[in-house]
Amino acid sequence: MDKVAVVTGAAGGMGRAIVARLMADGLHVVGLDVDAAGLSDMAADGFEGIVTDLMDVAAITRAFEDIGAAHGGVDVLVNNAGICFMSEFPNIPAEEFEQQMQLNFSGAFHCCQAGVKLMMGREGVRKIVNISSNGAYNFDVFDPPHYRASKAALDTLTKDLARRYAKDKIAVNSIAPAMTETPLFDVLSAETLAKAVAQMPHGRAMQPSEIADWVGFLVSPAGDISSGNVIILNQGRDVR
Repeated sequence: MDKVAVVTGAAGGMGRAIVARLMADGLHVVGLDVDAAGLSDMAADGFEGIVTDLMDVAAITRAFEDIGAAHGGVDVLVNNAGICFMSEFPNIPAEEFEQQMQLNFSGAFHCCQAGVKLMMGREGVRKIVNISSNGAYNFDVFDPPHYRASKAALDTLTKDLARRYAKDKIAVNSIAPAMTETPLFDVLSAETLAKAVAQMPHGRAMQPSEIADWVGFLVSPAGDISSGNVIILNQGRDVR
């Protein structure tokens, strides 16, 4: 029986790359995204999309109930959905702050709650991979504080769940990429984007497929013994 993976934000640039990698590795992938048209475009054997508002706890609960009913459980959860609002402190609107935290952290939190329940009793080492950001650690880059806070909270959740479920053989890790070419580039001014890319040692942004390869590694048997780690991918930019 194929292993079942759930990928949030599946219709975005990073999400599509992660879905493609996991499908190539033989997993059955369920993609969650609010973008119905995007999920429809991804229709293929081994993939199914569930239109889900990841800022709505009830919608998350329903999606995982449907997955449990259809597949009996979950082996892999990739919390990839995220957004970066660019308002600057101290002029960040309260609504923007709440939305930032709700999608980047709260949505992942509730997916973990639902996903862990469906992982219990499954064979082998089950995997949770949270897509964080280098911005949670590098304060020389442009990221605004509510974005940093949302990703730092996600990494703390990673460490807690890794410790909490180690004996249950649920491995939990974060991947924290630096500049990666996704539609989130659209929120940046041309000047900010050029400056950020220029700071990358290879002189280019990373590609979603490169991050997806790391997800694939953690999900593979090679990743069974890794848990509780925040893996920073930045071409060596921030080595001190």
